[in-house]
Amino acid sequence: MFQLSAKSRDVFGKKLKTLRQKGELPAILYGPKEKSIPLSLVLKDFKKVWEKAGESSVIELLTDGKKKNILIHDVALDPVSDEPIHVDFYAVQMDKVIQATVPIVFSGTSEAVKNLGGVLVKVMHELEIEALPMDLPHEINVDISKLKQLNDKILIKDINFPEKVKPLQSLNETVAIVEELKVEEERAPAEMDISKVEIAGKKKEKPSEEAETPATSEKKSAG
Repeated sequence: MFQLSAKSRDVFGKKLKTLRQKGELPAILYGPKEKSIPLSLVLKDFKKVWEKAGESSVIELLTDGKKKNILIHDVALDPVSDEPIHVDFYAVQMDKVIQATVPIVFSGTSEAVKNLGGVLVKVMHELEIEALPMDLPHEINVDISKLKQLNDKILIKDINFPEKVKPLQSLNETVAIVEELKVEEERAPAEMDISKVEIAGKKKEKPSEEAETPATSEKKSAG
């Protein structure tokens, strides 16, 4: 089981900036039988565990001399640096089934892609599941070697889930499909009437100064 250490936090609001500058990460712990507890922990330690545990592996959190089993529930990231700036920990009861979202990892080689020029379309990238906390997988593997012909697809019901893990979405939902590569035909350029194209440098002829409008001629004659 993964492990993390945290301590109680009494710093809030604008003062959290100073906390982060010291390399610490603000956090909060809550759960069905837990009051919300503000915490802080070392940022680099959190990142190491988060990378391996994700948000579906149980972590043993040691805080103020007590051990709690938790999941990383939500991580807020800085919009510029993409660094974690706050994390929510969810305290789990080990004998209670919980729901979680786990990432899909695609493996294998599809003959339809390799030999028939198909394109693998990954319709889903994560799955909603439920299980006891200790039975939650870090990821779900999907073997695409089953895709042998164009338009072959893998449905949720085709995935080999761990024995104690139950998918929550419709079993007939598509996870991945091999589609035929469509090449758009190049359109022929539109025909152009070259008689209407003005040649660069060629000036339009000015009307003759002797030419007068009928109205002007009449005025001169009247004078």
